[in-house]
Amino acid sequence: MKENIKKLLIKKGVSIRDAMKQMGEGAEKILFVVDDDRKLLGALTDGDIRKWILADKSLKDSIDKVYNKKPVFVSDTCLIDAIKEMMIDQKLESIPVVDGARRLVDVHLWEVIFGHGQRMEMPKIDLPVVIMAGGKGARLDPFTRILPKPLLPIGEKPVVEIIMDNFYASGCRTFHLVLGYKSEMIRSYFDNISLPYKIGYVHEKEALGTAGGLKLIHKDMPKTFFVSNCDIIIKADYQDIYGFHKKNKCDITVVGSMNHFKIPYGVLKIDGNGRLNDIDEKPEYDLLVNTGMYILERSVLKMIPKGASLDFTDLIKLVKNNNGRVGVYPVSEKAWLDVGQWEKYRETVKCLGM
Repeated sequence: MKENIKKLLIKKGVSIRDAMKQMGEGAEKILFVVDDDRKLLGALTDGDIRKWILADKSLKDSIDKVYNKKPVFVSDTCLIDAIKEMMIDQKLESIPVVDGARRLVDVHLWEVIFGHGQRMEMPKIDLPVVIMAGGKGARLDPFTRILPKPLLPIGEKPVVEIIMDNFYASGCRTFHLVLGYKSEMIRSYFDNISLPYKIGYVHEKEALGTAGGLKLIHKDMPKTFFVSNCDIIIKADYQDIYGFHKKNKCDITVVGSMNHFKIPYGVLKIDGNGRLNDIDEKPEYDLLVNTGMYILERSVLKMIPKGASLDFTDLIKLVKNNNGRVGVYPVSEKAWLDVGQWEKYRETVKCLGM
């Protein structure tokens, strides 16, 4: 069996956390569950894991509680034309192939079946994107004393251009950059290159926090739009994020990354009198953290005070206090690339093979 197919197989009993890690290391959004004899037992998708996370369940639990026990599959005698028809009709990017004993012997992938390495064509979303690019990038000092954070190079492009390229691939064609620190350098860079999308600029005369600058462009925004920090790259299905936002009728959707943290020390648990109750030796935690990418409804912008500094955490509190709905769309740890600090910047460059 080919190595790329082996990466799509997972044994029953594996933890959801390990399944997330395995799925994050590949390009597919699905794993096929097999037993020791490679008999096909089911399929596990990123959507199955997302539902589990949103139900606030433990990632230590087995995938046996999550995966679909009735997967779609074809026999090893099935004709290619029938497989193509099935993929198109059911919008399947991959189909497992089994023999007479239901042992998995291969997986048909869309890009192989239809050739040229192409992925399944997904519906496009032509939503505007606001990129908050006005900060000084203090965590990357002294580098950002010379170069503004949005122009940090990742290979041959600055990070802000990579962010826009990713949105453009999903159908987004209009970008608004909220600028402040070294705005002239950022505008100069884009004024001297040719891009397939439109870029507009607004300038903060003074720092307005991570959300306050949105007030500067609120009159030009349509009903729904994306917002992204200028130092993060999210490798996820933007169409699915938008679908989640609309389905759940959210005013704000926060894209969160499920991160695994290991504390390298014994954690002391004490009572109210300073006496030791217990020691938790090198505990591990799974925490859903804010990535800095959002979807907003235009109505939210009315809550931002004009000319005042406001962070996104405070905007979210304002929405909740006004009976608004704030949703969370989880992505894997590997789907979130952060270049806002040196260690993470180096990891991002390595991850993208630059």
